Amino acid sequence: MILKRLSVETNLEQPTNCYIVEDEETKETMVVDPGGEPEKIIRMLDAMEIDSLKYIYLTHCHGDHFGGLLDLKAKKGGKVIIHRDDAEGLYNKEISLTYYIGMEDIQLEADSRVDEGDRIHLGNLEFRVIHTPGHTKGGTSLYCEEEGFVFSGDTLFKGTWGRTDLPTSSLVDIMDSITKKLLVLPDETIVYPGHGKITRIREEKPIYLNLRPRLEY
Repeated sequence: MILKRLSVETNLEQPTNCYIVEDEETKETMVVDPGGEPEKIIRMLDAMEIDSLKYIYLTHCHGDHFGGLLDLKAKKGGKVIIHRDDAEGLYNKEISLTYYIGMEDIQLEADSRVDEGDRIHLGNLEFRVIHTPGHTKGGTSLYCEEEGFVFSGDTLFKGTWGRTDLPTSSLVDIMDSITKKLLVLPDETIVYPGHGKITRIREEKPIYLNLRPRLEY
């Protein structure tokens, strides 16, 4: 497996983490959360000699996570995947908040809608969809058990969690998602969040389970 993390700029102060995952044997490739700077993502794909994508996966429907999608899809293809509860947000600016971050009003339709427990195959890699509502009602995390990592979107960050003061968000839901769906993953699972630094499940447990600050390693 090849995994690349790109920090892409949107109109928000904090960049979005965009990820490129490639199965080395089959060369099948997926981009997760192309939030902006599509030319930067395309340059990386070109450097990796990736001519076409299999999937473009969106962890949720906020504009800072799909702002580069149209240009990326036009150049590299790929089926757009999102949880069915967030599909509306791709064409409803009141949910995607594109206006809030000064983005052009982009309307998208997903090629495929997923649910809790669905499996996505990328060559020899298998990813399990974990429905993690809270930041949005259709937010998801994408877990690869074999490689020991999870894309957590804007649900779980290093030392904190995603905002819950936005349309369709819920503090109760995000805490349930974190404690009941993410923190039950193996302790050494690497967490690749939608913003900020990489962490591990064991480093975040004290915040939620013991109500004390995260450990420093």
